[in-house]
Amino acid sequence: METAALLKKYNVAAPRYTSYPTVPYWDNENFNANGWLANVAITYESHKDEGISLYIHLPFCESLCTYCGCNTRITKNHSIEVPYVNAVLTEWRMYVDVLREKPKLKELHLGGGTPTFFSAENLELLINGILENSTLVPDAEFSFEAHPANTTSEHLTMLYSLGFKRLSLGIQDFDPKVQFLINRFQTSQQVAVVTAKAKEIGYTSVNFDLIYGLPGQTIQGLADTIGTVIDMEPDRIAFYSYAHVPWLKPGQRHYTEKDLPLGDEKFALYQLGRQLLDAAGYKDVGMDHFALNSDSLFQAMTEQKLHRNFMGYTNKHTHLLIGLGVSSISDSWTAFAQNPKTVEHYLDKIEQGILPVEKGHFLTGEDLEVRKHILNIMCKENTMYNEGIPEQVYGRLLPLLRDKLIWVTEKEIRITTKGRSFLRNVCMAFDEKLWLKQPKTQLFSSSI
Repeated sequence: METAALLKKYNVAAPRYTSYPTVPYWDNENFNANGWLANVAITYESHKDEGISLYIHLPFCESLCTYCGCNTRITKNHSIEVPYVNAVLTEWRMYVDVLREKPKLKELHLGGGTPTFFSAENLELLINGILENSTLVPDAEFSFEAHPANTTSEHLTMLYSLGFKRLSLGIQDFDPKVQFLINRFQTSQQVAVVTAKAKEIGYTSVNFDLIYGLPGQTIQGLADTIGTVIDMEPDRIAFYSYAHVPWLKPGQRHYTEKDLPLGDEKFALYQLGRQLLDAAGYKDVGMDHFALNSDSLFQAMTEQKLHRNFMGYTNKHTHLLIGLGVSSISDSWTAFAQNPKTVEHYLDKIEQGILPVEKGHFLTGEDLEVRKHILNIMCKENTMYNEGIPEQVYGRLLPLLRDKLIWVTEKEIRITTKGRSFLRNVCMAFDEKLWLKQPKTQLFSSSI
């Protein structure tokens, strides 16, 4: 079967599997904050020497990018910066108190929103506050997301001095028509300046985010964008499918489906992007990611050390991920917890001295087994069952096997080269909760 036909066949609503169970299938009724903190303490005690991952959500943006599916707060009021920083540091101290010592940090990531909405001075206040209540493992990795239009030399220099060596620039597309429709503006010159300055300072990895399937996007426009990007030589490139979910993100109603490249048009954009990146030396890493041979993400893949969590793909494996700030999700390996999704609710809980977790899930033994196989497929492109592949899983895999997207033995499932574009579809075969309770409405974006 030709690739285009396969893309059509498997273009179904599918989770991105940054967790299992996925958030819509969490058992929130049986979740409670005390049980969550007990899970955190147990996991930390068992794995304290490996260090923990820390994600900090900085939700503020000065304008709404209409394509965006992230949790954001649109404002030009920068007086919110210090109160929010103080709230995050208060939350961090709550966790430090539970751990009963300054934990070792292995990984720290600033996400958004727009982290560079905050002044360099206030980001320094935030990071210093985190570091005062932590220690670092020798190979700790700090990274942040940045908007090319507001990232200054001060941001880059200050964050580098505090240990940040990796940054991710949101680009999406350089086509002026696309930028107008998605209300996201930055020039190639701005991106080039930030990239060059970061490399001059000493950043070891620069990632560019690109999206295919955006409103107004064309083959020529995307080819021009990717050509410009390749000339700037980022170390990594994330090439995501646009997720059209206007029922969740009303900003996407700024345009209609008539503006979107759908079906064959979107598949063509996807195939073009992969071909151009491959020709430029960017290697497939997991799902939606490409990296040069010299980048640590590619090296982690080749060494079978790639990991995936709520921050996406990482070369650092930890059993404990703590998320701070609005809507952040934490993972203690045996439990998940999410903070309130509004700034007001989050700040209110902090002011009351309450750990701001709003919902979560305690993983069962079955959950952990399924999670293991999904992580293996997402990160290692193979997984092994000790007692043989369960009958129900094998049955769901049969169409993928017939289409030569996977290779299967009695106990092992392995992704073929052709199957690398269909990791989400393969993982769905393991997702017992999804098969047990099929959603009545669309909960997830399309897989391609």
